[in-house]
Amino acid sequence: MSSESQEMVQVEEELCEEKEGSKALQIIGWFSIGMAVAAVGIYLGAELRSRSKFKKRTPYDFYSNAGEQHASEFGVGI
Repeated sequence: MSSESQEMVQVEEELCEEKEGSKALQIIGWFSIGMAVAAVGIYLGAELRSRSKFKKRTPYDFYSNAGEQHASEFGVGI
């Protein structure tokens, strides 16, 4: 009778260890899926933002001197 109970305890311990291992893999899998979704969301957000900025251009944006003036343009040379 004691040998049967020992075998049952060993089987239960093995099943419990397998469940813990699969639970860890499941957590890692869900985490990696979440990171992939976040990366795709960030990429799509940046693309949509750049496209909307491109559509809102004014005619003055086509000129070469439109935009910010750089400090290096002034006082260069003698």
